[in-house]
Parts: sequence; C-alpha cells; structure tokens
Amino acid sequence: MSNLFIIAAPSGCGKTTLVDALLKNSEHLYLSVTHTTRKPRVGEVDGVNYHFISKTDFKKMILNTEFVEHAEVFGNLYGSSREKIQENLNKNIDVILEIDWQGARQVKANMPNAISIFILPPSKKSLLERLKGRGQDDDETIKNRMSDAENQMKHYDEFDYLVINDIFEDALSNLKTIIH
Repeated sequence: MSNLFIIAAPSGCGKTTLVDALLKNSEHLYLSVTHTTRKPRVGEVDGVNYHFISKTDFKKMILNTEFVEHAEVFGNLYGSSREKIQENLNKNIDVILEIDWQGARQVKANMPNAISIFILPPSKKSLLERLKGRGQDDDETIKNRMSDAENQMKHYDEFDYLVINDIFEDALSNLKTIIH
C-alpha cells in the first residue's frame, strides 16, 4: 500500500535539500511537482522544479477542483495536482508533497491518511544565518521570510512527526526512518 507524505518547513530549513537526498536512493518515491504562479528562479525548469502557470490558469484549476491543496504564499499561488498524486498512489508509489502548513491542513482534511512531517531549524538564529547565507534575498525579503517562519513554526503541533535539521545526516536519517 502506498502512502502520501506531507513535508513542510519554513523557508531556509533545508526541506528541499533533505527531500532531494531522500529521493536519490529511492525508486518508489515520487515528489509531486507543484503548480505555481511565481516567476522561475535562475536554474529552475518548468515541469521539473514547478509547473509555472498564469494566475488565470491557476484559478481555473481551483474552480475545477484539480488541486488537493492550494495556498497563497508571498503573493504567489501554489497548488498540488490531485490527478498526479492519485495516479502515483494507484501505481503503489509513495508520494511526497513539499508544501506549507496551510496546504498540509487542506490535504489532511481531504486525505486524512496522509502522513505529515514538519522540519524545524535548530534555532531561530541558525535559520536567520541560513537565509542570509543563501544569497538569494535582500534584507527586506529575509525579514519577511523570518516573520513567516515564526508564524509557520507555531503550527508544528498539527503534524504527525517533527524532524530538527541541525546535523543534516541525522535529519535525513530521521526522515528516512519515518518514510520507510
């Protein structure tokens, strides 16, 4: 039997890096590619990192109930395709949704058997250092991301499992244990 895993974390907690490492050695895991209305970042590929679509098309998909969850984050829309998730689950492939707490709440309402995992930084200070160290954002954006992270971390108790990403290898090992 296949499982749907929700993995959520504030920006800068290493969620994407952990999920990428998890996927490297697993043939029976599928990472759901999220639809978004935001512009691609340098190096991102449509259909690989995200499905980049217009707000008009996104809103049509909402009206057609094509998303198992959707949310607005930093003024952009994000959503996970119900059809693609179900297609993989039907093939006995575990599916990972890399989403935020708002989306996790929606998925749990729609698919109560989903297993949810929240990734936390070891401290707020280390999260701030990680966000600055990425070199992607200006000071105002980092300030907004920290504020959003503090809000997101208030929802950790809505998840089935918590993983603290202090030492990467330990966090990855904990994540693998939960998945397997």
